[in-house]
Amino acid sequence: MKKILIFSLILFSLSSTIIAQSKREMRAAWIATVVNIDWPSKKGMSTDSMKMELVDLIDKFKENNLNTVIFQARPCADAFYKSQIEPWSEYLMGKQGVAPDDDTFDPLHFIIEECHKRCMELHVWINPYRVLMTDNVSQLDSTHLYFKQPDLFVSYGKKIYFNPAKEETKTHLLNVVSDIVSRYDIDALHMDDYFYPYPIAGEKFPDEKDFKKNPRGFSNIGDWRRDNVNTTIRDIYRTIKRIKPWVDFGISPFGTWRHKSDDKEGSNTQKGLTNYDHLYADVLTWLKNGEVDYIAPQLYWYIGQKNVDYAILAPWWAKNAHKTNLYIGLYASSLGLENRPKQWYKPNELIRQINLNRKHEEIKGEMFYSAKYFIQNLYGLNDSLQQKNYYYPAIPPMSQRVEWRNDTPISEPTIQNIDKKTFLQWKNQIKKNNPNPKGEDISYYIIYVFEGDEIGDLNNAKHILSITQENQIDITPFIIDKKQNYTFAITTINKFRAESIPVIISK
Repeated sequence: MKKILIFSLILFSLSSTIIAQSKREMRAAWIATVVNIDWPSKKGMSTDSMKMELVDLIDKFKENNLNTVIFQARPCADAFYKSQIEPWSEYLMGKQGVAPDDDTFDPLHFIIEECHKRCMELHVWINPYRVLMTDNVSQLDSTHLYFKQPDLFVSYGKKIYFNPAKEETKTHLLNVVSDIVSRYDIDALHMDDYFYPYPIAGEKFPDEKDFKKNPRGFSNIGDWRRDNVNTTIRDIYRTIKRIKPWVDFGISPFGTWRHKSDDKEGSNTQKGLTNYDHLYADVLTWLKNGEVDYIAPQLYWYIGQKNVDYAILAPWWAKNAHKTNLYIGLYASSLGLENRPKQWYKPNELIRQINLNRKHEEIKGEMFYSAKYFIQNLYGLNDSLQQKNYYYPAIPPMSQRVEWRNDTPISEPTIQNIDKKTFLQWKNQIKKNNPNPKGEDISYYIIYVFEGDEIGDLNNAKHILSITQENQIDITPFIIDKKQNYTFAITTINKFRAESIPVIISK
């Protein structure tokens, strides 16, 4: 039953010049910390400077109506957060194991708070197997697991990796995941495309002895490697849901699963690497088994590109997403690269890709790589988003994995005060900076406004007046014109991203 409070408001007309946009849409950007790609801009910065850079990034995202930040908190078996398991990242202060100059500063905790106060989600991005970008182990802190259990690690392509074949590797990774999910109020755990490393011509990944020693019934090393990754993905998903079932598990794989020439289920693409054959990431199995909440394939090619056409791959992923939320990884970085194909010089290649995405209802948003290029407004990307594609705010979609949803009724707002000329106010139900949240806890409120005396379509983003953690809203801008009546609706969103029934305030 909807609660209705009645009063009169004479207000000005809402603009209807922007095309309708869905209220539920992923809009995210990656902040890469490995080799200081996005943040911090250099090693050894003061805490105040690092905080300022992060806030600037998040504010730029907010200006573009993004609703999610993907923060790389574990780029190389290290930490951009206070950890008893792995050392501080070298990309923070210049030497692995060295803490920030302010020992109270926890970058992950800080960015979570900054995102949540802006009603944005924070997804923690970790790399599962990469340890060093070189093979110089002297760069590792003396406390690193490498020196305690060296048999868990391999060298390949002059880099150091965990060996995915080792059960102890998975155990360690699950401990890292459990630690992050337990101690931090994150909204999702995220992994990108680095599983088994990208192949190097003439060099074999050094795990044949492990395969021969314990093939586990597999006769093909490729199938065995895929099983190593599959069991890790399955166990990460279960670990997250056991601790906090509202925390999503998302993966951003390489853009092609397999080619149709190799597999009838593959995409109509040709040549080039694939997840299945080269990275041993059998993404379709994860989707069919329901072991991820969202998938965000990196479609870093332009529309019409030979062999790997964006216009072919986006519909293929839409067809194969099953019950998993599908977002598309877009290559904003290409707009800033030299010697790229001429198609990327066209002003709005990424906008064309977003428009193509919206023709497929299975595609529920985008993720931009990476932050520093995204916010430079190259070729007017930000202008296009702010003025058209992301003109209205949106909230992230709910996970389609219903087995993890909470059936507890969602608390709707409790109206406390109504001033017919200036503001609406409701009881504050948000526990800010809560170290031990529950799934039914309120994350933020949505305030809608409709012309006339009735509530309209709550799924149309143009009716969103505000998304806020505050417990009141100023409505004086709606008092200027005396020609229109308005109806307001207020809802709550909980940690599962579920929305309450609206409290309706109308004439």
